[in-house]
Amino acid sequence: MKFVLEVDMGETAFDGKAAEELGRILRYWGGNLKHYALQPGDGCDIYDSAYRTVGRWEIVQDATER
Repeated sequence: MKFVLEVDMGETAFDGKAAEELGRILRYWGGNLKHYALQPGDGCDIYDSAYRTVGRWEIVQDATER
């Protein structure tokens, strides 16, 4: 299995605050993973601090599924 996280930072890399925003995203979604079985097919949209969809995480069986 593979855990895949994809985040689009936009043209401005979160208005020049990429480290702060990515850190927040990783902390929030990392802590939220305990609510999932983490089996192939599990996944969820990723939101930034302004509640805009900026990506997705998902569990896939193997790399050929991406």
